[in-house]
Amino acid sequence: MQESKMMDFRKLEDVMKQHDDFSLVDKKESVVSNFMADLKHHQLDSGSALQMFLDHIPISSIPGIKNSPVVELNTEDRVKDAIHLLYEKNVSGAPIADVVDPDTIIGRFSDRYVGYIDLAGMVLWSLEECEKAQIQTRGTGGDDNGKGSMFTMLEDNPQIGLAKIGELAKSYLWDPFFPVHLDDTLFHVLLLLSNHHRLQVVPVIDRSNFQGIGFVTQNAVIQLLLQSSGLEWFDSIADKTLSEFRFENEERVDLVYGDRSLAEALHILRESRVGVVAVVNRENKKVIGCIRKSDVYLLLENDELLGDRKRLTVGEFIHTETAKEKSGGTIEMDLGALFAAGSLQLRNNFLPKMDSPVTTKKSNTLKQAMKDLAQTKGCFCFLVNDAQQPAGLLTLRDVIIQFAPPCIDSNIHGGGFFESALEQTGCQVKNGTVICDH
Repeated sequence: MQESKMMDFRKLEDVMKQHDDFSLVDKKESVVSNFMADLKHHQLDSGSALQMFLDHIPISSIPGIKNSPVVELNTEDRVKDAIHLLYEKNVSGAPIADVVDPDTIIGRFSDRYVGYIDLAGMVLWSLEECEKAQIQTRGTGGDDNGKGSMFTMLEDNPQIGLAKIGELAKSYLWDPFFPVHLDDTLFHVLLLLSNHHRLQVVPVIDRSNFQGIGFVTQNAVIQLLLQSSGLEWFDSIADKTLSEFRFENEERVDLVYGDRSLAEALHILRESRVGVVAVVNRENKKVIGCIRKSDVYLLLENDELLGDRKRLTVGEFIHTETAKEKSGGTIEMDLGALFAAGSLQLRNNFLPKMDSPVTTKKSNTLKQAMKDLAQTKGCFCFLVNDAQQPAGLLTLRDVIIQFAPPCIDSNIHGGGFFESALEQTGCQVKNGTVICDH
């Protein structure tokens, strides 16, 4: 194989050493040293080598991976109790376990998890169902804003509050559940996050007892990918401007005017596929804020916000955030820990405030957008024009897809990162197989 078509792995090692905070693995075991040792016994093209590199980063090496408390729900739990539990435990979501008799179970015990559900989805669904029930009972929405707390509303509407979590699957409130184990690798996580649209976090399961022990978030993957900044195979993709890519929501963004009611914004958020609504000024159409699913917990914190949702404007709501509470527990402030643990907490000190959303322009590079998202701990950024008007949305999944490898044993379409690497070596993925011209 020509030298020009081989990766400069010495450069890889040098760049990795430049990152003093690169703590992907225990000090006793270096990803790079293991990687280089393997390469001495193999002559690989760039695409295969990159896949091997990602396969040398085990999930267990991500600091803070076990810092997110794993609260488990089951299909028989009631909606009201599930909301209360997640709220009290300060977590944004939980895996759902099927209720089975261990004496009669057929199949593997490891398959007992059937989905993942987030608190915001349950709250928004409950709120909408309660409002429908009010209309049916009174024949009109009237001026009744549903005073009291969310839990009072659910008690007054037992057909909603006592609904079982298992019954919410048909309402599309469940997210898919594709767990990994501590000995799986970043390569596996990339495949999962890029191939499943609704997958926001990847649960980590202990093989010994099949219990959830943590999560790998999209934020953690972005931060890990940024550790490769400076490498040719990373920069060849990341240094491109955003205008050179085709993103799923680059010409679409859910929005609401700041003078509309909070109730209207919550309805739009409930229907949103990406879980965020841009708040814009009616006069100049500029972005002035956003409402995310991660903000819905504020309706549980403040009963007045919930009761006044039909009178309170969105513009007023995005400024109601006070200093966020310090959540309990210690979080390692090391690479990945902030994202693996902190981003799944309800009272999250790390996310941008509602009136300060992350924005970027298509003239900026993908790498710059990644750095902005990593620095602000955001899950998305609005694509804006020169007038700061929203033109689209860039999500973490949009970014991850660009670096996702083609799966050899499936029909997953690979991202630009690996396609580019393969093309540089005269290779391509065809019918699930890597074909090389040399």
